Amino acid sequence: MTEAQALKTKVSLWHDTKFRWMMFSVAIVAVFEFFSLAQFDVFKYLLAGKPDLQPYSRWIAAPFFAAIIVAIGWRTIWSGLRALSKLNFRSINLLMVVAMVGAFYLGEFEEAAVVITLFTLGETLEKFGIATSKSALQALVDRAPKTAAIKDANGQIREIPLAAIKVGDILIVKPSDMIALDAEVLTGASSVDESTITGEPLPKDKHPGDPVFAGTLNMVGYLEAKVTKRAADSTLAKIIETTFAATKTKAETQKFIETFAGYYTPSIIFLATLLVIVPTLLFNQPFNPWFEQAITILVIACPCALVISTPISIYASIGNASARGALIKGGKYIEAIGQVKAVAMDKTRTLTYGRPKVTDVIPFGETSREHLLACAAGIETYSEHPLAQAIVMAANEEKIEIHGVENFQAVMGKGAKGDCVVCYDAHHCIGKLPFITEEHEVQDEIVQKVAALQFEGKTSIVVSSHSGVEGIIALTDALKPESKQTIADLRDLGIAIVMLTGDNHAPAEAVAKEVGITEVKAEMLPEHKADAIKELLAKYGSVAMVGDGVNDAPALALSNVGIAMGAAGSDTAIEAASIAILNDRLELIPYLVRLGRKTILTIRINTAAAVVTKLVFIVLAILGLSSLALAIFADVGITVLVILNSLRLLRFH
Repeated sequence: MTEAQALKTKVSLWHDTKFRWMMFSVAIVAVFEFFSLAQFDVFKYLLAGKPDLQPYSRWIAAPFFAAIIVAIGWRTIWSGLRALSKLNFRSINLLMVVAMVGAFYLGEFEEAAVVITLFTLGETLEKFGIATSKSALQALVDRAPKTAAIKDANGQIREIPLAAIKVGDILIVKPSDMIALDAEVLTGASSVDESTITGEPLPKDKHPGDPVFAGTLNMVGYLEAKVTKRAADSTLAKIIETTFAATKTKAETQKFIETFAGYYTPSIIFLATLLVIVPTLLFNQPFNPWFEQAITILVIACPCALVISTPISIYASIGNASARGALIKGGKYIEAIGQVKAVAMDKTRTLTYGRPKVTDVIPFGETSREHLLACAAGIETYSEHPLAQAIVMAANEEKIEIHGVENFQAVMGKGAKGDCVVCYDAHHCIGKLPFITEEHEVQDEIVQKVAALQFEGKTSIVVSSHSGVEGIIALTDALKPESKQTIADLRDLGIAIVMLTGDNHAPAEAVAKEVGITEVKAEMLPEHKADAIKELLAKYGSVAMVGDGVNDAPALALSNVGIAMGAAGSDTAIEAASIAILNDRLELIPYLVRLGRKTILTIRINTAAAVVTKLVFIVLAILGLSSLALAIFADVGITVLVILNSLRLLRFH
């Protein structure tokens, strides 16, 4: 059985016949335990008409409770006996078997049944809690299609298994179809719901050339797309593989608790043994009362709640984050993000979109703003440079009619020339200031304005004709709207923020000033960023690095928590970072810090509650003030409370 199948089995436990039978058995045992506490012998009452059998009522009851114990707890008994054969006194199951056998020896058959039945119930609730906390991950597995429609070379459409589909095949996606593989749209247009991958609720428009991902839902249009990755290599497959692997990566707290439990359980068995030996052998005390107290200690000392206090919290947090588009690669990173004292952030494609946007259109002389933008866009239509595309996009967004151009000529690394068919002075040059000065005279006013824009961190494109400079178009890397609020939220959490960027000082300082970052390190190569992370680690102790996951890989690897932005479709980003933000939503970073802190607090509360409960009842047992029944209910009760408290993390916002 695969892990996904096993997980699906666990999730459906509440509807399982065996589980319902166990709950029925728990109810029966609870009734008998209630009568036992009330000192009412049910079997003696049932034998009221047979006085010769009444003295043997307890021995008649023994096989009845033994049958319940074997039916419900045979796995626990078998595991405990195997641990005994190997002298593995760290086993919780061995501890339960000893408690059950001891209760039977004392004639406390109801208590023996309660010990095993409620212990098995606690284990089942633990499995259910873990399965519930992983349910967000299971949703990814369930959503993945098993077959897909492919158009062959003859134009025939066939439905074939995903494993048989190769890179380059043509995928047919109809409206309301789940997209089966990562692909690139060839024909058609549609809106695609990518929430399964990115957690983003709004559908994204898709046109020829756009990527689509396996596991996402095509909303309205018909698409034909070229497969870019095999099923096993798709973004969805990577996410599922990485996230299930994350649930196996133990948090530091979990490692400590498991190590502690390994010494704790043998110590409790040793203490219980002393509690019997010392009074009976050294002080001639009766055996049975002290043996009962020893069994009580074994039951209450069972570290179930302690052991599960961390994993359920971790799984719930990972599932919560996954549903919002944050892929966390292990429990230790949940703890680490909650402990960070400083965050280093890249600029491009982190605080900004990584693509230029027109911010200023400044005409000179008699040229109007609309005329300047229309003429510049006409020339730039023929260029594929990002700055040129941004100018054309600005004209289209303002619904300006773009001028026609003839004799276009691109000058590599400098700009472009062309003859505008609308302007009276046809010949135009467009590019950076040094390029314009090669052919045209430029006034001091223009030079000063370009310098002022550069000081603001903007790139200036000058448009000139034979008559002189007609205007300046300024562009800058578009800032994400959530960047400023994200920085403010991190500051409110008491976290220091530093910008590490390879960009020039002027644009870096401009973006930092706008979003509220005071410490900026610019013109940095990847190795320089790595050195800066080492300095921050020495200063703050715990540091997160936020970048795009490619050129920031060394810095991401060196930090306590590496966070890659916009990782959907990027194997490099998913592999390089500790946390991959699939939907490029920067505001998830303060959310993850809060989630990490809440997880740490939940683990501490769970651990403290479990330890205090154990200590109180151990002391009561040593003093003879506790009972076996009370110990059982206290143990199961604290286990259930720990599970419920951990599952609250699934609803954390």
